[in-house]
Amino acid sequence: MQQTPTLIRYFRIARVIVHTLLGLAIAAAVLPLVSVYRRGRIIRWWCQSLLKCFSIQVRVFGVRPDSTTHSTMFVANHISWTDIHALNSLIPVRFIAKLEIRTWPVFGYLVTKSGTLFINRTIRRDAARIVEITSESLRNLENVCFFPEGTTTDGTHMLPFKSSIVQAAVDAQATLWPIAIYYPQPNGQPSLTMAYAGETSMIESMDQILRLKNPVVELHFLTPIPCVGHTRQHVTQLAYQIISAAFNQRLSHQQP
Repeated sequence: MQQTPTLIRYFRIARVIVHTLLGLAIAAAVLPLVSVYRRGRIIRWWCQSLLKCFSIQVRVFGVRPDSTTHSTMFVANHISWTDIHALNSLIPVRFIAKLEIRTWPVFGYLVTKSGTLFINRTIRRDAARIVEITSESLRNLENVCFFPEGTTTDGTHMLPFKSSIVQAAVDAQATLWPIAIYYPQPNGQPSLTMAYAGETSMIESMDQILRLKNPVVELHFLTPIPCVGHTRQHVTQLAYQIISAAFNQRLSHQQP
């Protein structure tokens, strides 16, 4: 992939620092005081602006969610920390994430203040707590999102989906909306540079992305799945099949 000229990269770094400091101020002083609706609009604006600071272009395929979308659980494959900001730039959602994300430098604090629910996977009963909270959020017409793989990949494959959190969508008789996420290089091959996986630190990942000239994230919104009358195992497996089919199709459509 083409690399960003040094001067432009330094300019991007400055923009990211300034925008992050602004985000910290907003998270500390503004978000606790505003309504859920207003908080969602602020988060959407902040995420859109952050992606611009990194020059990340979001390409949307399928029917995108809008202001009328509610009581929906979005599920997607997971490749990078930028997945969260790309999705939030389109529609504010309450994320369900592993507890380790809270320790991310700066961004951990920001996602905490945005209302993210953290699950401690080392405590078996913690899933039940998250399911109860998430189910209540869905009944209150909120949208939530989580990554059923439970971790990130390098963007060349998918891991099996875990179904425990999907129980919240079943209990609330909500809709499960699958999303396939893909980071292409100009030739269509998956961008390993955009992946936040393995031993890569947050700072290293940010630096790698800042060095890319025109990074792209594709969000493929697929067929929503009504959860009424189905088990969590059934709808989770169906979501996996839908997402993996779209993901593998995208992998196969690469320029030579």
